[in-house]
Amino acid sequence: MPGNPNEIKLVNNAMSNATRRKIMNFLSVGDKSTEEIGGEIGKTMLDFHLKLLQQASLIEIEEGTVRLSEYGKNFLKEKEEKDADKTADISQAKPIEITEVRQLLPCIADSSKFRVIANIAPPLGGTLKVLEPLFPRGKYSGKINALIIQKGEIITTVYGTGKVTMTMIKNEDEAKESLKNLKNTINEAIAKGVAPAPREKVRIEPMELYKYLPQTNCGKCGEQSCYTFAIKLMGGEVTLDKCASLKEPSYITNFEHLQVLSAYI
Repeated sequence: MPGNPNEIKLVNNAMSNATRRKIMNFLSVGDKSTEEIGGEIGKTMLDFHLKLLQQASLIEIEEGTVRLSEYGKNFLKEKEEKDADKTADISQAKPIEITEVRQLLPCIADSSKFRVIANIAPPLGGTLKVLEPLFPRGKYSGKINALIIQKGEIITTVYGTGKVTMTMIKNEDEAKESLKNLKNTINEAIAKGVAPAPREKVRIEPMELYKYLPQTNCGKCGEQSCYTFAIKLMGGEVTLDKCASLKEPSYITNFEHLQVLSAYI
């Protein structure tokens, strides 16, 4: 069983990638063939991911069959217990209200859509972090103390100060409906007094990343195409800042979407 610093480093490296975590969770229900694993998580770099998990002693591979090692089983069990302990008490939080919708401005990326700025009260402050699991594509950012939520094309950012911004809104009615749903989801959790336990992130495919890339195949990032860039982004071989076009004002919304999506890689 891994125990020395080098072995622990191998385990941490193996489990730092979302695809490899998905493989481990897939194997938790029983042994699988490499073909079954490829069908579940995709065949891109599958051999590489399996090799890293095997080197970390988390899995065993024999004649095309992959299974969790005893250490791998214990590792997942300990993780589940730790996740259960992370269930947060939010009984002291107060229900929120949408107090003001201040601005409805044209989006930079799409002039037919709008950017909304609103306020909620009371401000949620640090409670935002434990509310992250409420939203399938929600990501808390400690750097800006904000919860960033993606639903379709709409990205909603709820700040600890009470400020709320939304992009790619069709009209004022959609803005009001989205804000109402946001309020109801948060208030239901507050009424229960306990936020849900951390959940497994949603699965992201290369094509979904490609959808928000410039699709110009300019090659400035050093890759043959934007789709190749998306595949390497999935594998952690490149970062968003390598795409120069995403820094242009016309791609600001695309960049925001990709930031949310890349949180689940």
